[in-house]
Amino acid sequence: MHDLIPLSPLGGAAPQVDMFDGLQIREVTDRALASVAARLGHEAVCQGTLRALIGADLPGPGQSVEGSVQGLSYAAFWTAPETWMIDADHGAHELLAQDLAQALGASASVTEQTDGWCRFDLEGARVCDLLERLCAVDVRMMGQGGVTRTALHHIGGYLWCQAPGRRFVVLGSRSSARSLHHALVETARSITG
Repeated sequence: MHDLIPLSPLGGAAPQVDMFDGLQIREVTDRALASVAARLGHEAVCQGTLRALIGADLPGPGQSVEGSVQGLSYAAFWTAPETWMIDADHGAHELLAQDLAQALGASASVTEQTDGWCRFDLEGARVCDLLERLCAVDVRMMGQGGVTRTALHHIGGYLWCQAPGRRFVVLGSRSSARSLHHALVETARSITG
């Protein structure tokens, strides 16, 4: 019998937190992700079912929403026409993709995304200074819930505004987690001295 130990995308037993003057970079490992794409001709059914499942209307391009159903919180952001990434607490939704696929049936295609991505939460007064050096997005103009696909230091991913000018989420491919983390940390060092 194997004694397997789960590791974070950065290879640690626990998520890594890096502190700088006016900035925190925190690896996040407790979120479940699933991609949902409505099937042609079933868009209305898919959207209605998802609305009931996450407790919010689905967002349009460049936006995200948060919802709650029976005390469980969810978030969703637009990734392509009739396609959304669904985000939920991993502890309560370890089988998020399977549960969504079962509820949506033939109205959508659902794919597991949790282990394909790494997530870093960036917070603090210097967060915009950091992001301006890493991507070609006007982060100071991003509003609450804004999401965009971008390259951060030549690594593709999503930038998600949680609190304008103060808190952002960076999602990148898990295979690039260490490179993305290195870029975040080295840039943070350069702006905080």
